[in-house]
Amino acid sequence: MRTEDPGHDLRHHGDAEVRDGGAALVDLAVNVRADTPPPWLREEIAGSLASLAAYPDGRAARAAVAQRHGLPVERVLLTAGAAEAFVLLARALEVRRPVVVHPQFTEPEAALRDAGHAVERVLLRERDGFRLDPAAVPPDADLVVIGNPTNPTSVLHPARTVAALARAGRTLVVDEAFMDAVPGEREALAGRTDVPGLVVLRSLTKTWGLAGLRIGYVLAAPETIAALERAQPLWPVSTPALAAARACVAPRALAEAGHAAHRIAGDRAHLVAGLTALASRGVRVVQPAEGPFVLVRVDGAAGVRRRLRELGYAVRRGDTFPGLGADWLRVAVRDRVTVDAFLRALSAALEVPAPPGT
Repeated sequence: MRTEDPGHDLRHHGDAEVRDGGAALVDLAVNVRADTPPPWLREEIAGSLASLAAYPDGRAARAAVAQRHGLPVERVLLTAGAAEAFVLLARALEVRRPVVVHPQFTEPEAALRDAGHAVERVLLRERDGFRLDPAAVPPDADLVVIGNPTNPTSVLHPARTVAALARAGRTLVVDEAFMDAVPGEREALAGRTDVPGLVVLRSLTKTWGLAGLRIGYVLAAPETIAALERAQPLWPVSTPALAAARACVAPRALAEAGHAAHRIAGDRAHLVAGLTALASRGVRVVQPAEGPFVLVRVDGAAGVRRRLRELGYAVRRGDTFPGLGADWLRVAVRDRVTVDAFLRALSAALEVPAPPGT
């Protein structure tokens, strides 16, 4: 049985902003790092094509991910992106009272609803900076899902605060899809084995520009991994995706990702400064932002967003996220030249009154 959410389009994602007529727009709607995948990674993927006649063998990639996090292979499951992991969790685990902490990526809730679960929401509040209070989660929730850093708020919750959600009989799912964009991956729980019921999801599509290839992984206790693996179809991850997984957790890639995280932090600070300079015109930014995107509140955001499209820029609408309304936009971090041009376009868009009802 599928349960519907009548108030939000949980299946709307940033890629919808740049499809079809939006393909020519400057993309600040999708959180995939620009100018990726790098040439060396494309070469690694291309080199795997000679092996396409054979069925995929994920053992080497699984071992590489395990080594990257200092875990035994029994605690690792490779998936076709983090989205598949959410589906597996919804289908494979026996869940009585699932809770999703919002605003966050909507796919976990959508997957739970598709599997017939009645999902409860804990809504973090703007006046609290969208910060997590573990006491807000019902004590008898047996599945809790939270993102860190959270999409779309760009809030990075302290690891100790997230870990405080763990308790006996509860599965704690932490979506760390953007953690490798945080310098030093501070506040990460990936690799921890001392937090009961912990399940960490990682994606390799954002930092490395592999959204079209679909590759991610789950880190959890062996019994949880085994349950998820039983729910997977045979050969769920393609040979090119496995080659990408091995390459993206190698020391060279980790060093490059670390450098990229520092560059993103600098570019994000530049974007936030530019947005903050528009405060007198009604622009408010959620701070501190720690992900490769920022959440912005502006009156008449729907009209501003349409005007930005006319000026050549796509940003992500925020009203599809539970806990947010029509005045929210998410903006991906890009290089400073792109950001400066976007800020000029935003300034122009703010000068055009939004039509009534937008």
